[in-house]
Amino acid sequence: MKSIKSVMENLEKYYRSGATVPVDFRIKTLRDLYNNIKENQNAIIRALSRDLHKPAFETYATEIGIVLDEIRKTCSHLKKWARPKRVSTPMHQFYASSYIIKEPYGTVLIISPWNYPFQLAISPLIGAIAAGNTVMIKPSEISPNTSKIMASIITKSFDSGHVSVVQGDVKTSTEILKQKFDYIFFTGSTVVGRVVMKAAAENLTPVTLELGGKSPALVHKDANLKLAAKRIVWGKFMNAGQTCVAPDYCFIHSEIKEQFTEELCRVIEEFYGDDPSKSSCYARMINQSHYMRVKSYIAQGKVICGGSSNDKSRYIEPTIIEGASPKSAVMCDEIFGPVLPVMFYDDVSTALEFINARPKPLALYIFSASRDFQKHVLKETRAGGVTINDTVVHLVNPKLPFGGVGHSGMGSYHGKYSFDTFSADKPVMIRSTKIDIPFRYPPYSRLKAALIKMFLH
Repeated sequence: MKSIKSVMENLEKYYRSGATVPVDFRIKTLRDLYNNIKENQNAIIRALSRDLHKPAFETYATEIGIVLDEIRKTCSHLKKWARPKRVSTPMHQFYASSYIIKEPYGTVLIISPWNYPFQLAISPLIGAIAAGNTVMIKPSEISPNTSKIMASIITKSFDSGHVSVVQGDVKTSTEILKQKFDYIFFTGSTVVGRVVMKAAAENLTPVTLELGGKSPALVHKDANLKLAAKRIVWGKFMNAGQTCVAPDYCFIHSEIKEQFTEELCRVIEEFYGDDPSKSSCYARMINQSHYMRVKSYIAQGKVICGGSSNDKSRYIEPTIIEGASPKSAVMCDEIFGPVLPVMFYDDVSTALEFINARPKPLALYIFSASRDFQKHVLKETRAGGVTINDTVVHLVNPKLPFGGVGHSGMGSYHGKYSFDTFSADKPVMIRSTKIDIPFRYPPYSRLKAALIKMFLH
């Protein structure tokens, strides 16, 4: 295996060659990636089944289909996105024209996580390639089967100087972060995000951090309860709760407390049967460490439904608990597993005060038929993204930026936002040599001072 330094040198050399500059070349390589993903769909499905026991439907919907769709749309719009953009020039700069050029940063690093190990590596890669960069990808060692097939697809799709995958453990990541990249894109936990940002600061490298946090769902008394329950259960227990934007806890109006919690439990059975361990639609915890952590949360509240587990298979039943202390680990840590604490409120201000007292979440979910209620919650809270009367789906719209704020991250991507994230804006002004207004030059006078005030007031 090549050393990290030699891989880095190869990527930098390829970038300096100018090979990634032509937009047609970028489109061609993205189409090669598209074709190789399609050819390896079954292998990707098998890999994710081995790593996460992920159902084939979920794998296609959340890992394969979503990136194929993004590649198609990026290729369709890339020439338009990459064009220089003309902007107006102020009158005091007469006679001149101004425009903005989209330029690649250079050599970028993408560090991807284990929970959606294919999609969360390939999706930012699409934007990085579309913008004309060379790329090093460091996938998670915790999902080795998916990392292996992903690396194989990358090797078939790109020259090694264009995109390289470097695999390894924490020591490898530490060594990679010592390199001087032109941009770093990280998806993972807030704890590791701090490490990445600290390393980037050593070289003044710009970063995008896609982190997580405790994303709340707020269910008001006028919500469509049957539909709200279905959409919360779907968003929470997909991938066994190992989703950064999964509802992490649920606030329910006291008037619908019993009705809605019963509906949540009924929907879990409808989706996964009376024994979810036998369901082909339900994933498993990624490893024993995460399994034991999430399992410990169950005892921190009263179990409303679920609660069973299997140490050997890393199975945790979809579980709803109530009565957890606000200071307990289940209410302070990001759960990242199939345990959903529920809380109750009479006055929505109580719920909003609780939400706002904690770090800004990656997502916020509001269930209500009232536009006034929706607007009130939107106005009084801060979050990376919001979905009203559903969960998770805001990140599927490529016309919307996806990203966090504060502890849940910085920067955004998806669609054109990915292209913009991996592009540096170069401002250009062209001044005429035919006209030169002399008032800006010394010696200065009262008249010149009056003129500059007139133009810049």
